[in-house]
Order: sequence, then structure tokens, then C-alpha cells
Amino acid sequence: MDIGIVGLGRMGANMARRLARGGVRVLAYDRSIEARAALDGEPGVTCVEGLAAVCAQLEGERVILLMLPAGPITEDALRELLPLLSSGDTLVDGGNAFYKDSMRRAMELSQKGLRYIDAGVSGGVHGLAHGYCLMLGGTPKSIEIFEPYARILAPGPERGWLHCGPAGAGHYAKMIHNGIEYGMMQALAEGFALLAAREDLEFDLGRLAETWRHGSVVRSWLLDLCAEILQQDDELDRIAPAVADSGEGRWTVQESVALGVPAPVITMALMARFSSQGKSDYARRLLAMMRAKFGGHATFKA
Repeated sequence: MDIGIVGLGRMGANMARRLARGGVRVLAYDRSIEARAALDGEPGVTCVEGLAAVCAQLEGERVILLMLPAGPITEDALRELLPLLSSGDTLVDGGNAFYKDSMRRAMELSQKGLRYIDAGVSGGVHGLAHGYCLMLGGTPKSIEIFEPYARILAPGPERGWLHCGPAGAGHYAKMIHNGIEYGMMQALAEGFALLAAREDLEFDLGRLAETWRHGSVVRSWLLDLCAEILQQDDELDRIAPAVADSGEGRWTVQESVALGVPAPVITMALMARFSSQGKSDYARRLLAMMRAKFGGHATFKA
């Protein structure tokens, strides 16, 4: 078994390591020399200096996993790869692409005799040790070809990976997964903020979070992370109260509107992230001025 991996960021590099440790010969490429150097000496992983080298050194019907940011970077890589591929090769897009882009790519590649899988990947920096959850979209034959690799990447050969449906299904599932993640994170953050606000009750938030991890209906990996963070809560004072939002949260809310299916928790969690980025500051200033005008209330200087 061999596979090409393009993109050696936090996820791609560790997926290369996990596959290699599972017995797969990995040909890896990233345009960053530093990213390639970080894998030097990893048994079973060979870093090469270009996409042409990846394709040239893979044998038979090739499988290439793209772990690149969604958008122009992925499009550029596909454009460069296409002339290097042959009928029967399989491309797996493990980035967080918009599912409609994945459906389009699958159609375009199939017309050239190529197979395409859209792979929603969850697991983050812990995937190397614990495995990655894989949500796969594509034809049954494409999934059959990728299955041996999925079994190694997943937490177990029979669990943690799924052929979700046709092209687009994998990235659609990951999009909704990330929307749910937004809501869960927001609920935990708000709950602990309410607890922290009652200083008179003298909560030890780290110990409370640890207690909830055992038997509570809100126990989860996100709660595990909260417990770890709150037991070292001195770090929170050094963190700016700004939270980035990724494309999946926006796409999930747009899908809710398009389908007419209400998703108020996910939508409000997304809005909270926008607010944390300072995008509500103008509105808040105007609110303060309106209140001052009609009621004579004091305003505060920035």
C-alpha cells in the first residue's frame, strides 16, 4: 500500500505519520520546506519536492490525499495535479471544502476517468494518537479503494469512519458537524462564565468541570478540554476574547436559511463569534448614544 499526501500542516503531517505507522508507504509534499523537514526521519514517510515527484513515485492506480485549506489553494493544487494523473487514480479532498464545490469537482474529475472522495475529517491535533473521524462522500468503488487507508486513519478499523453517501455527502456531514461544535462550545463557555460571575459562591471551576466529566449528561471531549483549561485558569487572563470563525459555521447557517430548517443555537453561536471579533462595536456605540439621547444616560469613553 502506498499513498500520496499533499499538505503537511497539523492534520496532514500527523495523518502521514499514522498511515506510515500502520504500514503504508507515504509520499508527502508541502510547498513549505519547514513542513517537509518536520517529517524527516519518520519511518515510512518520504518527503518529495513537488507534485510531479509524488505522482511519479506512486505505483499502480494512485491514491492522493489533499490536506489543504479550502478555496484557491486546493483549486491550484488540483489544476497542477490533473495533467499528472491517469484514469483510475483517486483524489481524496480532506480539507474543509464547501460541499457544492466537492460535487462539482467530482463531476469534472469523473469525466476524465478519475475518482474523487470528499472527506470530512475531525480529530485535530489528537488524531495521531486516537485516530480521525472520517465522513466520506463518493461512489462505492471510490470508497472501496480508500477503505484500507480509512481503517488505519480511523480510531478503529470498524468504527469512526463512514461512507456517508454520494459526492458532497462527506463535506456536508462535516459542515453540520462543525455547526454543532459551535453550539456546544458556546453553551459550555456561557455556562462557565455564569459560574465564574458568582464569586460569592466560591466555585472551583476546574474541580467542578472535572466532576461533571464523570456520570454527568454533559460529559464530552469538549468538557474534558474545559476541565484541563480551567485547572490552569491563569492562562485565560492572557488570552484575547476574540474567537475566529471558519467557513463551515457560516455555510451551516446559510444552509439552514436555504432549507427553511431553524438552527437558532448554531446561528447565535456564529453571531457570538462575530461579536467577539469586534464586528458589533459600531452597533454598540450607536446603542450607547441612542440611550444617552433619549434618556440622558451616561456613556463611557473608549
